[in-house]
Amino acid sequence: MATSASAVLSKTVKKQYLDLPQGDKVQAMYIWIDGSGEGLRCKTRTLDCEPKTIEELPEWNFDGSSTYQSEGSNSDMYLTPVAMFRDPFRKGPNKLVLCEVFKYNRKPAETNLRHTCSKVMSMSEVKDKHPWFGMEQEYTLLGTDGHPFGWPSNGFPGPQGPYYCGVGADKAYGRDIVEAHYRACLYAGVDICGTNAEVMPAQWEFQVGPTEGINMGDHLWVARFILHRVCEDFGVIASFDPKPITGNWNGAGCHTNFSTNEMREEGGLKAIEEAIERLSKRHTYHIRTYDPKGGLDNARRLTGHHETSSIHEFSAGVANRGASIRIPRSVGQEKKGYFEDRRPSANCDPYVVTESLVRTCLLKEEGDVPSTSHYNK
Repeated sequence: MATSASAVLSKTVKKQYLDLPQGDKVQAMYIWIDGSGEGLRCKTRTLDCEPKTIEELPEWNFDGSSTYQSEGSNSDMYLTPVAMFRDPFRKGPNKLVLCEVFKYNRKPAETNLRHTCSKVMSMSEVKDKHPWFGMEQEYTLLGTDGHPFGWPSNGFPGPQGPYYCGVGADKAYGRDIVEAHYRACLYAGVDICGTNAEVMPAQWEFQVGPTEGINMGDHLWVARFILHRVCEDFGVIASFDPKPITGNWNGAGCHTNFSTNEMREEGGLKAIEEAIERLSKRHTYHIRTYDPKGGLDNARRLTGHHETSSIHEFSAGVANRGASIRIPRSVGQEKKGYFEDRRPSANCDPYVVTESLVRTCLLKEEGDVPSTSHYNK
């Protein structure tokens, strides 16, 4: 399996420089989503002192023509800080800074889907219902040649079955990366709440949540960034491709759990069922928004073992992992809690997924086009 050349660089030598005192200065790594809607970019600047709030962080700029976000003749783009985390790579007072991207005219970039999501989440009819989300991010570890980590170079591992939550060198491929990522997220302040090996060998999942409103998207994007950086140190690639290996191998999703205060209270099952009824009438809209290619990626994924049965048909059920929407058995018994939307793909934009759920379930939108009337009043 091919690994990156940077993986063989001495981390011991690097550490002797990172151990040098940095005085009162702070390194702030600015992170943003590029023009692909899936890739992440970053660059670092020095701050004179440690920022305590997001408002203390300065705006910055970058060359959008090199990130698929502008033409070279008018390439300056603006980075506006929106969320701040501790830096698990440089540690100390240093920060990771998630940013929104704006064009030269101060309009949000095409892939700045956080901007609209934030407007929706800040509406009183949404905030007052305290929407909680939990997202289950699946991913696949690959060599730099695109071959799954730990797989035979000229063949396939044994069939799926022993790998899900598996233990042992012949079942769990790449656990060191998973453990490093988990601890780095905890250090950073990401709301990571669990991890497990998945059905396909070299495929893993981490969970983020429960997280309220716009924070869900912020925390998942930063968790993805940290995963990419950890994999960089190990010389491998983390892929969010919804179907990295063709054939009878599991795809990768980002199952999304959702609830409101009404759903979490006694008798909340009624509100859950009402939300599911609304979702059943808007299946096409959600499939289109649940991957960055308007449903084409989900068309590749939604087949096979433990996958949602159909991209074209909506279904729901208690403890049914073949359904579009799953009501956990404990929720069915306690008559309150949350539901799981199993349709989002691994490479979904969490801002779009959470916004779509809110639009359908809380703002009671219908049809295949999102409304702008709510926040343009």
